[in-house]
Amino acid sequence: MRLVFLGSPPEAQGALRALHDAGHEIALVVTQPDRRRGRGGDLVPSPVKRTATELGLPVVTPERCKEVLDDIAATGAELGVVVAFGQLIPPSVLAALPSGYVNVHFSLLPRWRGAAPVERAILAGDTETGVCLMQLEAGLDTGPVYACRTIPITADDTAGDLRRRLAELGTELLVAEIDSVPGRTPSPQEGEETYAAKLSVEEFAVDWSRPAAELARLVMAGNPKPGAWTTARGGRLKLLRARVDDGAAGVGDDGAGPGALVGPGRVATGDGVLLLVEVQPEGKAAMPATAWAAGFRGDRLGA
Repeated sequence: MRLVFLGSPPEAQGALRALHDAGHEIALVVTQPDRRRGRGGDLVPSPVKRTATELGLPVVTPERCKEVLDDIAATGAELGVVVAFGQLIPPSVLAALPSGYVNVHFSLLPRWRGAAPVERAILAGDTETGVCLMQLEAGLDTGPVYACRTIPITADDTAGDLRRRLAELGTELLVAEIDSVPGRTPSPQEGEETYAAKLSVEEFAVDWSRPAAELARLVMAGNPKPGAWTTARGGRLKLLRARVDDGAAGVGDDGAGPGALVGPGRVATGDGVLLLVEVQPEGKAAMPATAWAAGFRGDRLGA
């Protein structure tokens, strides 16, 4: 099938390559513009642009999708495929291809429509999530669905880990279903709608009075970004991986209070103890929490 592909981050690279390898003709790749990165401020292409260039595919990098409406319409493509593109697609662009667009969305719609479905699923304590292949329409992730697949969320999943698994699952689903999309009628979404709002750095500031179970989810949902954080002797400490210390019943009940270190890498909370697994002190590389704790001269976090 002749396709237009819209995507930008690493999670979309596998889908682009898989469609190409499956014999589909990618007439055009639309991705985010090159951005300045690093200390030197060099322009760096999106991961999808790098893959498209490697495959010899034509690429455009508009600041706004509507800028390439004519380019998309001129491809003669049957269908558009969207995987984590990073821009809203206006109705004029949606109408430019005969069979419209399909989107690989990283949640079980209508749960977690919006910008941060992976992180919101972890923060909410969901035990499962998945991917849906949906027909794109002007509403925010409101389109009818062609197919979904489900996977569990474990306590060891960071948002980055879970997103990689979902990207692989979504690629499999996309390749399996795409040939049947033109002319097929998708099913309306059913169930309770929830909105996955954008994340903020402030949201991931650790409040040690919260329960350890909530804080473990906060840490894992914030990895790789924006990152859960606290303060340690005036410096910022990023918390990269953590879990509830199930063997710490009664620990921290001696009046030390939330935020007190009650063992190597173990922090008292409003309910239970949080075991830090990996941290990143300000200005330093990530390290095991036990290594950090061995050199930390303090008895409390968040102060």
